[in-house]
Amino acid sequence: MGLSYRELAQKCDVDHSNISKIEKGEVDVRISTIQELAKGLEVHPQELFDFEVG
Repeated sequence: MGLSYRELAQKCDVDHSNISKIEKGEVDVRISTIQELAKGLEVHPQELFDFEVG
């Protein structure tokens, strides 16, 4: 979506430094955090799990 960590953080209740750590796989993510990120990205939470490993 082209959002910076700060822009995404403004759209949901997640600190921008945690968004970076989540993206890098450095922290475990709570269901509530997934819901907040999905809300900020305006997608269904399931879409956050639709990715290819490779």
